[in-house]
Amino acid sequence: MRLFFKNNLLFMTNRPNRSIQAIQEEATENSPLNNRPVSTIDNSNKFTMDAETKRILTKIAIDVILLGSVGFPVLAYFLFGVPYERGFFCDDQSLMYPFHDSTVTSAMLYSFGFGIPTICILIIEYLRWRLNMEPERELKLFGRSIPVWVINAYRFIGILLFGAACSQLITDIAKYTIGRLRPHFLSVCQPIMPDGTNCSDIINHNKYIIDFTCSNENASKRKLKEMRLSFLSGHSSFSMYTMVYAALYIHSRMEWKGSKLFKHFLQFIFIALAWYTALSRVSNYKHHWSDVMAGSIQGLFVSLLIVFGVSGLFKNKFKIVEQPKGSRYELNSHSTRSN
Repeated sequence: MRLFFKNNLLFMTNRPNRSIQAIQEEATENSPLNNRPVSTIDNSNKFTMDAETKRILTKIAIDVILLGSVGFPVLAYFLFGVPYERGFFCDDQSLMYPFHDSTVTSAMLYSFGFGIPTICILIIEYLRWRLNMEPERELKLFGRSIPVWVINAYRFIGILLFGAACSQLITDIAKYTIGRLRPHFLSVCQPIMPDGTNCSDIINHNKYIIDFTCSNENASKRKLKEMRLSFLSGHSSFSMYTMVYAALYIHSRMEWKGSKLFKHFLQFIFIALAWYTALSRVSNYKHHWSDVMAGSIQGLFVSLLIVFGVSGLFKNKFKIVEQPKGSRYELNSHSTRSN
C-alpha cells in the first residue's frame, strides 16, 4: 500500500512499488520512437571511380607534371638564378643610356600574352560546338559527359602553356649564361673601381673592367640583377610566341563566311602587338637591337614548332595522294576550302 498527496489530500493506493528501472523499461516500450525501423549502414553507394575517369585524371596528372617540369626551372631562375658577371668598357656608348620605365610592363605582357589566345580558344571552340562543326565524342568524368568544346579548349590551352614555358626556359638559359649588360647599365650601376676611381676618370678608358662595385644606393637588388639580363629579350620572345600561336590558331579553327578579311585582320593585330612590344624594348633602353631580334626569332621558331609539331592544328590540312596519271601529287580538299 502507498500513501501519496494530491491537492493537499491524502490518498491510499494498492499499487505495488516498482523500481526505477522497471518504470524506465515501461516508458521505453511505450515510446513511439521504439517503433522506428533500425537504421543500417548501406555500403552499396560507396564512392567508386570508373575506368574512364581514372584514365582522364591520369592524363591530366601527366600533363601537369610535364608542364611543371618545364615551368619549375623557370621559377627557379627567377627566384635564385645568378647571371654571369660580364665586364665592360667605360667608353662603351651602348651602355650609356638612361634608365627608362617599361612601356609594356610585365603585368601587361603576361595578361595580353596569355589572355588573347585563351579568349580566342574558348570563344571559337564553344561556337564550333554550338554550330555542330565538331564531331561528338563521348567522354565522361565522374559519370558526367564532357562537351567536346571543353576537351578541345583544354588541349589547345595546355599546348599554349607548355610552349610558353619552353620558350621562357630557352630565354632564361640564354640570359643567365651570357649575362649581357643592358643599355642602361652605367646609369643603374654607377660602377666604382677598387682604387676609388670611376668611369669619368681617363685612367679607366679603353680598359676592360671586371673588378668593380655598383655605387648606386637607389638601385634595388632586383634591378642590379636585371641589368645583366639583356640577351635575349624576354618580352620579344614571349610576345612573338603567344601572338603567332594565336594567329595560327584562328587561321586553322576560325571559319566565318561573313567576311574573308576579318580573320586576317585579327592576325594582323596580333602580330602588330608583338612587333610593338619588341620595338618598345629598344626605345625604353631595356635591350640592344640584337637582343630584340634574337628574342623575336626565338619566339617565332618555338611557336611554329609547337603549332606544326605538337598541336595538330594543321595535321589534316594537307594530304599527299599519289596519282596514277598526270601530276604525281594533289592537295586534299581541306586545303582548298575557303578561309
